[in-house]
Amino acid sequence: MNYNSLQQQVPNKLLADIAKALDGEFTAIQCYEVLSKQAPNKDIRDRILEIRSDEMRHYQIFSQIYFSLTGTQFTPKMNVNCPTNYRSGILHAFKDEQETVDFYHSVAREANNSFIQQQFMQVSFDEQNHAVWFLYFMNNG
Repeated sequence: MNYNSLQQQVPNKLLADIAKALDGEFTAIQCYEVLSKQAPNKDIRDRILEIRSDEMRHYQIFSQIYFSLTGTQFTPKMNVNCPTNYRSGILHAFKDEQETVDFYHSVAREANNSFIQQQFMQVSFDEQNHAVWFLYFMNNG
């Protein structure tokens, strides 16, 4: 990947959206670690950890984009507190993944760079898949 080609006059909204995405991915990574420990069985725990691994990959992608645009490393922060029990954690994760899909689609539509558009769309497909798994866990966990 050649991120140098991304450097240009970057709209402030795009940087803010990437920062929001990074905080969201960072929060998901932390919360899914907690949620995996609350899972009722090994199969669900393993799937949550697989989803967490996807979120770590997303975080890396967005971190590289942010760095290429700004020349600085982003310092993430938690944007919510992790739910304290399995049921509320699954419900929160489902809603968050669905809202993230919509947000990433809007970022992709508004971005003026095809590489950034492509990355946000690709990650949104993963997020939609995650939402389906969390919906399944809500009904079968």
